[in-house]
Amino acid sequence: MARALGYRKILVPIGDNAESEKAMDVACRLAEGHGAAITVVAVVEVPPTLPLDSHMRDEEASAHRLLERGAAIADSYGVSVAPRMLRGRDAASGIVRLAELSRAQIIVIGAPRKARARTGAAVFGDTVEHVLKKAPCRVMVIGTGAGAAEGVQSSAA
Repeated sequence: MARALGYRKILVPIGDNAESEKAMDVACRLAEGHGAAITVVAVVEVPPTLPLDSHMRDEEASAHRLLERGAAIADSYGVSVAPRMLRGRDAASGIVRLAELSRAQIIVIGAPRKARARTGAAVFGDTVEHVLKKAPCRVMVIGTGAGAAEGVQSSAA
């Protein structure tokens, strides 16, 4: 019997934007019916002037809400999700590190597209650009353009 191809380990970084919710939705559709494991991650960025273990109650509470929202989206598809909260100096490094440790096969990340002021300028923010360059696996970017229709961009590592 032939086995259906699909991703078995999916990592979804989640932020407080509509694109992150769309990314979670896409990841659930990828996982649905394939028994894939989804890890949803929220990163609490700690400023360099503070120790990494500093109290950041408001940021942690916000991260927990984002993780609960991601879990609710997964639940609506009947997909199980493992929520993770990371602390770090920047979100991108934490996402890449977690992708390596969890042996993710794909990262599905939501990001609003930036209006490019000049040719060659970055299309997405620094976090997404870093993840696209450093990820140990495929990356699927779920984004919307400034006033444009939503789009999906994919990159193979």
